[in-house]
Amino acid sequence: MYAAILNDRLVLAKNEAYLVASGKKKINYEKYHCPRCKKQVILIISQKKTAFFKHFKLINNSLGEKEEHHSSKLLLKTALTAAGFNAQIEIPLAEGQLRADVLASPKLAFEVQCAPLSEKEFNHRHNLYKQINIQDIWIVGQRHYLKHKIKKAQLIFMRKNQLWQSYYLEIDSMNQLIRLKYNIVQEPITRVVYYQTQEFLLDEIGIRNFWKYKPKLKNYQLNSISQKEYLNQQIKQKSKMGLRIAEKLYKKQIPLNELPESLFTKWRRPGEKNTVEQYLDQT
Repeated sequence: MYAAILNDRLVLAKNEAYLVASGKKKINYEKYHCPRCKKQVILIISQKKTAFFKHFKLINNSLGEKEEHHSSKLLLKTALTAAGFNAQIEIPLAEGQLRADVLASPKLAFEVQCAPLSEKEFNHRHNLYKQINIQDIWIVGQRHYLKHKIKKAQLIFMRKNQLWQSYYLEIDSMNQLIRLKYNIVQEPITRVVYYQTQEFLLDEIGIRNFWKYKPKLKNYQLNSISQKEYLNQQIKQKSKMGLRIAEKLYKKQIPLNELPESLFTKWRRPGEKNTVEQYLDQT
């Protein structure tokens, strides 16, 4: 379908696509309707095909839903559709116990998480997906963006594979892209993380490039002196971590300056226990 009704007038998909590409409007921010049946349609933009409209199926409505969450789901559904997936939004699964934000195929679902989420609730939803044999891919909104220090609440969204190692997915609805942060490692003692970043536009080519992305992984440089200084600071300030380590050092009768140098030069997986406590617990 190459034309649709917008604000009581007929518009062409190619013209709407031009307005989106030139930054004059956001994709699918306004509601288009089919000229025949009057049901809602969405604009599909592809770098390989002429832009077109497609009927939009939504289970229930999304009134009251946060704008970022709603627009992110719509952008993701639009991009997946352009890439050849029969993507649908808000699909009930597991006998109504679960509702997929975007169901890309019978075996693949996307969850867009913009609001706070407890580990308990995450595990409940993740396990339901496992029970019905659907792979769930979690993409986070601005609230959960990974910066230079990792938070405990972000760990549930961390994943790992051979190509990307530890990785994290973010959706940027304003710029209409998915941001992949990969090869994530954490300093031995601090909450500081290092990672590489690659962005993929939310369109047909962007989705396909995302699936086949094979990066070259960097080797990061680590300053062991800064790790020792941070540990000393934590002990002096009597932080929770500082008190735990001080108590373990005391019980083991190990002076701080006699800890092995290797403990301060070894990267760890995101969220893994710090290297000093790992060593003391095993000694």
